[in-house]
Amino acid sequence: MASTGRGHGFESLEEVRLLVALDFVGVSEVLAQPFRLDFAHKGGSSWHIPDYLTVIGGGMWLLDVRPMGLIKDEDALKFAAAREMAAACGWRYSVVAGWRPHVWSVLDHLSSRRRPVRDLLGMRDQLLTIIGGREGRVMRFSALADATSVPAVGRANIVRLLWQRELGVDLGSPLRDSSLIWGV
Repeated sequence: MASTGRGHGFESLEEVRLLVALDFVGVSEVLAQPFRLDFAHKGGSSWHIPDYLTVIGGGMWLLDVRPMGLIKDEDALKFAAAREMAAACGWRYSVVAGWRPHVWSVLDHLSSRRRPVRDLLGMRDQLLTIIGGREGRVMRFSALADATSVPAVGRANIVRLLWQRELGVDLGSPLRDSSLIWGV
């Protein structure tokens, strides 16, 4: 992950998607399968190993990953135990059960530009000057790219700056030429 500077284990494509989303958010730490939780319940005892423990913005977040269609009653019990344990520790807890269809495609596209590169044409400065920074204007993706000295290179650099969160976009809809971009 670019945000932690290390690789992290995963067991499914759904877990890879979560790791990409966490990388975009900019987590400072991710631990895969951090511990085994043994717990008692009405029907006896069980155990569960959560998928990830993360540090996001100074807070801890315990995460399980399971597509909605694969969650069984026994999983729901394990997730409830993990939620209770997380609450007792002052952590947040979530089960990642799926994504809106466009969110994964946008994050996948943005992550393709996550590695540092040399900016020989000064595109970063051009784009941030054009958009005007945090108090600047909001522009359509295509208009911002077209305002650079080399629009095709500008497009790739907009994506890079979106990943680095120097530019912002609403992930509530697909990324397209009409998407509104702003400085952050």
